[in-house]
Amino acid sequence: MAAKVTGLIPMAHAADVQLAVDFYQKLGMEVRGSLRNPAGYLQWVHLSCGQADLMFARASEPVIPSQQAVLFYLYSPDLIALREHLLASGVNVSPITYPEYMPKGEIRVEDPDGYVLLIGQAG
Repeated sequence: MAAKVTGLIPMAHAADVQLAVDFYQKLGMEVRGSLRNPAGYLQWVHLSCGQADLMFARASEPVIPSQQAVLFYLYSPDLIALREHLLASGVNVSPITYPEYMPKGEIRVEDPDGYVLLIGQAG
C-alpha cells in the first residue's frame, strides 16, 4: 500500500527552545535542524540521537507543566550510567524502578517545560 505514513516525529511546544536543547543534549541528542527569528532567538529545533527524534517549537502561550498531557518514552543502552550522568549534570532523576512492563529498569525525568520522560533500559 503506497498511501501510508512512514515516519513520525513528535513536536512539542517549549517556553524557551534553547533551554529545551540544552536539556535534551544531556540525553545525548544533537541538533539536526533549527530556525531562528530575526533577533536570533531559537524558534524551532529538530533533535535526534539514534532512532530517537523530537522537535520543539517556541510556544506562543505560557507552557503550564500540569497541562502537559503527553509523555515521552525513551530507551538507553545503559540506564545506570545515564542516570548517574543526569544526576551529575544537576537533573532531578527518579530512582530506578522495575515496573512489570519494563523489568530491566526505568527512570522518570521532567524536562524544563514539565514534559515527563520515562527512560527504559534497552535490550
